[in-house]
Amino acid sequence: MVKLLSITIILSMMAQFSWGQAVPSGDENIPFLINFGKNAKSSWGDDDNLMIMYFVVPKKHTKPFYIRVFDPNVGGKHDEIKGDENTTTKFTVYGGKGCVSNEASRKENPEGDYKQGTLLKSKSFGTESTYDDKWYTFGPFDPTTGEDMPEYGGYVFKIVAQGVSGDDGNLFRYYLSVERNANTNVEGGNAFTFEYSFRLHDDVNQTSHIYPFIENSVTSVKQANFDWDSDGKIRLVSKTKKGLVLTSSGDNHWSRSTYDIDEAEKNSSQDIQFIKDKNKKITNNNVVFNLTNQYGKYMPFYSAPIGGIPKYGYKIGVK
Repeated sequence: MVKLLSITIILSMMAQFSWGQAVPSGDENIPFLINFGKNAKSSWGDDDNLMIMYFVVPKKHTKPFYIRVFDPNVGGKHDEIKGDENTTTKFTVYGGKGCVSNEASRKENPEGDYKQGTLLKSKSFGTESTYDDKWYTFGPFDPTTGEDMPEYGGYVFKIVAQGVSGDDGNLFRYYLSVERNANTNVEGGNAFTFEYSFRLHDDVNQTSHIYPFIENSVTSVKQANFDWDSDGKIRLVSKTKKGLVLTSSGDNHWSRSTYDIDEAEKNSSQDIQFIKDKNKKITNNNVVFNLTNQYGKYMPFYSAPIGGIPKYGYKIGVK
């Protein structure tokens, strides 16, 4: 009964939003996702050279859709180049059984059969300038070729970005769209990941956010962050937490800490804020972040926070 209640709440909350198509989203205020080539040093801010993202297409959407990637190549206007440009990134889209239900892809260090699912599309991008500062489009995809997962709100698709060679950092973004050549929302769609690898703003006045959803069964959470470079503080805001400062990492190591979940925080999102130190002015800072519940299960971060951006002291009205 508890699980069914959580599913009902998630679906009703997701139905309120027609955004969440851009990854990262505007609410997250993250400039880029990042993935380094397999020969890169972990001290540059990538623990495993993998970035796995999931897209949700609601069942009411029956038309084909596309997954678009902005700036998938390495070099040019964006990206973090280490010496010569020598990196290839492979983007692969999966659907079908095991796409997200298999836990191998939902861990801090995906291993084993983390690519389980039906392979739908794959393409590798090197240092060619064809897609520099431009979009590449995967698809069209039939929504029913995703994995049918009611607990996530519909059909789920997985895209794996993997640095297969080189040591450069590939900065990119995604968009879930109903058009091949434009970013047009899939109504009710969303995106989520179980481990975020992203670039922070260089501007010390910019705060980035990620939004984990706290299911009804969660009583405590362990957060883990990698290579934060002591760049300010990582703060948690929720309905009952005004600004809990989380243990944060320095260069090239993980830091972890545990906090309890209050009853009022359940079935709602939290706001984890990355607040830069205005005196240090650290640039090109990449960070990795994940959460696990009291059972050690990894928890999803949604690009469009379910239930909206949480506010401290929020009151639930009963009509």
